[in-house]
Amino acid sequence: MTDPVSRPLTFAVPKGRILDEALPVMARAGVVPESAFHDKADRSLSFNCEDPALRLIRVRAFDVATFVAFGAADVGIVGSDVIEEFNYSELYAPVDLDIGHCRLSVAEPVEGAGAAGPYNASHLRVATKYPGITKRWFEAAGVQAECIKLNGAMELAPSLGLSGRIVDLVSTGKTLAQNGLKETQVIMQVSARLIVNRVALKTDPRVAALVERFRANAEKEAA
Repeated sequence: MTDPVSRPLTFAVPKGRILDEALPVMARAGVVPESAFHDKADRSLSFNCEDPALRLIRVRAFDVATFVAFGAADVGIVGSDVIEEFNYSELYAPVDLDIGHCRLSVAEPVEGAGAAGPYNASHLRVATKYPGITKRWFEAAGVQAECIKLNGAMELAPSLGLSGRIVDLVSTGKTLAQNGLKETQVIMQVSARLIVNRVALKTDPRVAALVERFRANAEKEAA
């Protein structure tokens, strides 16, 4: 059997909005990618780090949770929305990094917004990238939600008749307004979390040490 300490730890980071905020947080914990990581023309997905005991993989945010849950990566950074959507028992999220703040919300066309709220309808069609969270939230309100899975351009769904509402991440609300939509309910507040594979945390002391570095820095920033 291969000694886990003999191989680099694999750290999964998300492409997109969280990454720019995550890099300084990672650096304070000693996770610094090689210079090629910052090369916009480099299409690589795997990178070395200044610390040879670490390597980075850069994948879609939704895939970070899957890579870590199934042990392909030991540690990762991802939004709490993704953690909640997949609800993998193999994941542990020990540190709130206090970055990537936004909210997951229900939105609908401005015209008629609230006229048929979730408590006044028995069935709704909702476009979302988060069918798990969406179904659970509407079910708690006594509403059967038919979820149409989209990976982007969510704001187009109501105007094209695909759905009556959407559930998506909201930061400023400008994109919603530009597409004639209004935020009507907040499902959850979102921030980025450090996640680890539970087995790796128990079997590889380097994972626990990395968690403690991130935790110490988070507590220092909050003080």
